[in-house]
Amino acid sequence: MSTDQPPPGSDEPRDRGSDPFAKHPPTEGTSGGTGGTNGTPYGEHRDEGDPLAGMPPLAHLGRRLIARIIDALLIGIPVGLIMAAILGGYDPVDGSARSSSVTVVYALVYFVYEGLMLTRYGQTVGKKAMKIRVAMLENGQPPVGQPGWVRAGVYALPEIVPCCGFIFWLINVLWCTWDRPYRQCLHDKAAKTVVVSAAP
Repeated sequence: MSTDQPPPGSDEPRDRGSDPFAKHPPTEGTSGGTGGTNGTPYGEHRDEGDPLAGMPPLAHLGRRLIARIIDALLIGIPVGLIMAAILGGYDPVDGSARSSSVTVVYALVYFVYEGLMLTRYGQTVGKKAMKIRVAMLENGQPPVGQPGWVRAGVYALPEIVPCCGFIFWLINVLWCTWDRPYRQCLHDKAAKTVVVSAAP
């Protein structure tokens, strides 16, 4: 009688552990550790319906949207008020140098805000409110250092480019609606991150 334990089946519960930021490694005996038979960094998955086995579930798109709205208001309202006071009023849609300067300032402030929050906490204020977080695709950890700044930059800075920047930004934020299996936006793909639930 063999003493080898069979690999866990798809009907066994996922072990989330006590650390919600930790991703558990693939089970021994799968092919290749990383980059298994399905070509993902999580190794071989016996349950094709669960590509993020060992990590918290992917964040709901509605929560991601609300988190972005919260962050946009948190940065946009103060920036708008300060710039209006400095410039003596402006029309954000008239295409003048004033409105362009406000867009540049907003994009830069948002970039710094998001970069600092992601590299320190893995969450912005909006994401904390919605109980979601950003995780590295490879290991589930927060995007400390370069990945956090890359993600923030690809999201916020294209808006600086007139016309084309907004089109790229729009495609970027909509990308997660059809991307499978990780529901990544383009800024997630650039930084190799996913957005997952932070709820225990």
